[in-house]
Amino acid sequence: MENVYHVPVMLQECMDALAIKPDGVYVDVTFGGGGHSREILKRLGPKGKLFAFDQDPDALENAIDDPRFTLIHQNFRFLKNSLRLEGVRTVDGILADLGVSSHQFDAADRGFSIRFDADLDMRMDQVGDLDAKSLLATYSEEDLHRIFGMYGEIMNAKSLAKTIVTARLAQPIQTVAELKEVIQRMVPKGKEHKYHAQVFQALRIEVNRELEALQEFLLQTVDVLHVEGRLAVMSYHSLEDRLVKNFMAKGKFKGEVEKDFFGNEIKPFHVLSRKAITASAQELAVNNRSRSAKLRIAEKLDLS
Repeated sequence: MENVYHVPVMLQECMDALAIKPDGVYVDVTFGGGGHSREILKRLGPKGKLFAFDQDPDALENAIDDPRFTLIHQNFRFLKNSLRLEGVRTVDGILADLGVSSHQFDAADRGFSIRFDADLDMRMDQVGDLDAKSLLATYSEEDLHRIFGMYGEIMNAKSLAKTIVTARLAQPIQTVAELKEVIQRMVPKGKEHKYHAQVFQALRIEVNRELEALQEFLLQTVDVLHVEGRLAVMSYHSLEDRLVKNFMAKGKFKGEVEKDFFGNEIKPFHVLSRKAITASAQELAVNNRSRSAKLRIAEKLDLS
């Protein structure tokens, strides 16, 4: 099963970022095919522990048979409580590899990919109430405009929303092919692939509440990491990267850093990657998924 998942992106860089201690406790919040987790386990001694999270039922088939390893079937937005249930309050390092796994893109029936005709699903957990086709059927024109503009960064988001709302009056939009047909007049010539990818990205982010989940997760890392614990986050589009960058630099998602009475900055992290780390030329040549990846690393400060 593991071989149908993606080759882990920036594997060595992620391991360096975590600065793994053999007897430490680590969390991989995006388990997927388990590539990063297996590498962490190689670096842990017999007393080390690794907890991994994944909400996708398909990922459970990749669980690693190792007494040091625990796979938690949850979205990472439940990081703190899920670890508490395992008796863990603080950890030495947290790794997040955001976005959709190649496996999810390649599973035609999941409806993530523009390459296959399938039902418009896009739920990462396979159990949520909202899938992409019900979103397209029920969201107002104003809400569709908002998600296409914000999450897809689509230039003609307003007319795209209007086109969908008009088309669905005649018949529901339920498959990838039907959606492509409905929006074909909106697509700039020669930019079909990029435009479709932006539309799908917007739907996927909304269906899975990805940016809310990311913000909830990042806020919890402050409590979950020991002092000097490492946070390493790899993102694949500017919306995620901006949230990660701001949070690591300021401890918040917008606005300026808080200051105390004496004018000292109050922030939970020291940023170790001044600029985002990107994949090497060698990796880019063999792993297409690494093309848009940006890795940022921070270390928890002593706030006492």
